[in-house]
Amino acid sequence: MSGKSKRLRLGVLVSGGGRTLENLVELSRDGRLPAEVALVISNQQDAFALERARRHDIRAAWLKTSGREARIYALLEELEIDLVLLAGYLVRLPVRPRWRGRIMNIHPALLPAFGGRGFYGHHVHEAVLRAGVKVSGCTVHFVDDEYDHGPIILQRTVPVSFEDTPDELAARVFEEERIAYPEAVRLFAENRLEIEGGRVRIVP
Repeated sequence: MSGKSKRLRLGVLVSGGGRTLENLVELSRDGRLPAEVALVISNQQDAFALERARRHDIRAAWLKTSGREARIYALLEELEIDLVLLAGYLVRLPVRPRWRGRIMNIHPALLPAFGGRGFYGHHVHEAVLRAGVKVSGCTVHFVDDEYDHGPIILQRTVPVSFEDTPDELAARVFEEERIAYPEAVRLFAENRLEIEGGRVRIVP
């Protein structure tokens, strides 16, 4: 059943520059997203996303390999995070039982195509162009214990031109990501996402 939207506390996991993080922060702070980014975690000490978080006075943490999973979940619990968003996070995060259906990922292609280990960033767009497909896009999905797998929430599409470079395609797809991820967060906040048999129903 759908319900009244609540303001979510978000935890964002990221390995790189944090453009998606910046989009989420901007939308939340101007009232267009019923959420606040309360925590940013990276597996890379020099990830610019950590600097973005500090500039916005958001709790930021760099977690080394040893004991990382336990420390991630400890921080999520400590800060009472409602929903976790993977935003270019290049490490597989095993999903603990109480977090199933509370961790999302965004992927720069139309899953299940062009996903899995090794398919990230420009590797995805290069593969799309090599395959000669005419449509690409992005996918928001709930996370399970496989790379780029789990119930699909939303997909948005873009045309693929024969003349496209990976950079051009990436830019076009990212514009759709800026729309899709916040929309998935809104639907979650409104209790409108139901997982049934490995699929997601968006209820009115």
